[in-house]
Amino acid sequence: MAVEVWVVDNNSVDGSIEMLKEKFPEVKLIENKKNAGFSVANNQAIKQATGEYVLLLNPDTIVEEETFSKTIAFMDEHPDAGALGVKMIDGTGHFLPESKRALPTPEVAFYKIFGLAFLFPKSKKFGKYHLTYLSVDETNKVEVLSGAFMLIRKAALDKAGLLDETFFMYGEDIDISYRIIKAGYNNYYFPQTRIIHYKGESTKKSSVNYVIVFYNAMRIFAQKHFAHKNARLFSFLMNMAIFFRASIAILHRFVNKMILPVCDFITIYAGYYIISLFYANIKFSSEGYYSRIFMLFILPAYILIWLFCILFSGGYDKPIKQWKIIRGILWGSGFILIMYALLPDGYRFSRALILIGTVWVILALTSIRTLLMAFKVKGFAKYNRRLLIIGEEEESTRVKGLLERTGIKLEDVRYLGPEDTSNGERFNKWSETVKIYNINEVIFCAKNLPSQTIMDAMSTISAPELEFKIAPPESWAIIGSNSIHTSGELYMIDVHAINTAPNLRNKRLFDVLLALILLALSPLLCLIQRNPLGLFGNIFWVVIGEKSWVGYAKTNEQQKSAHLLPTIKKGILTPLDALPSPADNNTIHDVNSIYARDYKVATDIRILWKGFRNLGRKNN
Repeated sequence: MAVEVWVVDNNSVDGSIEMLKEKFPEVKLIENKKNAGFSVANNQAIKQATGEYVLLLNPDTIVEEETFSKTIAFMDEHPDAGALGVKMIDGTGHFLPESKRALPTPEVAFYKIFGLAFLFPKSKKFGKYHLTYLSVDETNKVEVLSGAFMLIRKAALDKAGLLDETFFMYGEDIDISYRIIKAGYNNYYFPQTRIIHYKGESTKKSSVNYVIVFYNAMRIFAQKHFAHKNARLFSFLMNMAIFFRASIAILHRFVNKMILPVCDFITIYAGYYIISLFYANIKFSSEGYYSRIFMLFILPAYILIWLFCILFSGGYDKPIKQWKIIRGILWGSGFILIMYALLPDGYRFSRALILIGTVWVILALTSIRTLLMAFKVKGFAKYNRRLLIIGEEEESTRVKGLLERTGIKLEDVRYLGPEDTSNGERFNKWSETVKIYNINEVIFCAKNLPSQTIMDAMSTISAPELEFKIAPPESWAIIGSNSIHTSGELYMIDVHAINTAPNLRNKRLFDVLLALILLALSPLLCLIQRNPLGLFGNIFWVVIGEKSWVGYAKTNEQQKSAHLLPTIKKGILTPLDALPSPADNNTIHDVNSIYARDYKVATDIRILWKGFRNLGRKNN
């Protein structure tokens, strides 16, 4: 079968281009200097493609060995087929309903937006959006296919036209599906082969960005294809949907992030209030000794300082670490005591009460977390990684070594070979192993297992909270994603310490605090800066988030490995400012890698101390 493979890179910075050029030199690569969107990128390749069929395929997919041969054979046998989509499953083996859809007419959209499609999935009237009344295992003519895998007859594209570049993301697959039908062809849902479709952060359905972009795409589609009257109705529905769904998304995120701090605040305040009454009664023989100013302003200020320090310490990061909470509380108490010493006498209520309150805060907050862990509340229960690695011995050992080098703690690791038995027998054995050893992660070695077997296993093996990962051969990464509500998980040997959530937060907080301190001291600092005016400019750029006080050093030559570094903001100073002499390209890369891998705020402080006179530097 003669094929050509096109890859369009929308300005990625993860080393993808270099990897493709090195490992797949036969691939026809288009390198864009900016992310122009899904439609523009695909059109660039379609215009140059010469085949009878054009397959649009997302990079976050895995296909079966016979996917291409089966789908092309079907298209050859059905000349009326303009486009074809397949059965898609997510990272847990569950069917993705967007594999088959109907046109989002105002009526269909109304049923989807307001939940009738969810409540009555088998109804031909209410279940049209995802055609949930049709069997997922039967071939059917459908109106809309997913752009994640869409095999299109080139002749149909010539009549219908290319992807509409008005759509940046979402909606373009609906539009081209509709135009193919208008061109006289049919679209088919073909479940005789499957693909795994992983989805990333940009498609998390709980995100506000997803809601706005997706429903705006629906509005563009309506304005383009429906009569003016219906388009206005559809636009009204879309505006309602955006407001409704975005409000829910914002509320959901706010509640998720704030429920624990709010509970902490209430618990601390209630306990501290009772403690203050007892303390005042014992110490001063009066429960009303502490004024309303203390109760309404000073005490809430104390609590906010504690909570802020816990946040800075990483006490709200998941999984929860009790020692980080205690560390944050102690930081907060130290800061409160320092501020206490600076307050006027009229606002110094009791140093002893601060110390007693510190003990209460530690006991209260650690007790709350202990209870949440005991009841195994999601996000708080201790997660022990119990792995089952399925593959040949050599490959399984390589994968285990990869996991160990990433620093991931493993409670138990079990191994099973691919075995030369029927799928039914091997799946039974794999399922029994999962149950007996309480396995919560299964890693398939793709070098030894066909994609079809992996997908069958994912659909067959079941256990509570079981996750599936795939280890590609000769790769330093293990990939997996549970659902469209998660951003996917990547275990890899690389330097990613600096862009973990706690380090990004701490680095940003350090940048802002230092900028404010430098601004306050700027009249004195200007006397020792090499570029005094540049200092003010850099303070501004750091405060608005365009720069960081410390970032990577530039090399004189472009290196492939430089693209593997985590993305951070451009720095004013670099790790080279801490070195006594100039460095060559290899040394610069090593220094950048160490900085990214072993990042701590203390590292930035050391670099700033060495390069303090260069804080006004214009360019890194």
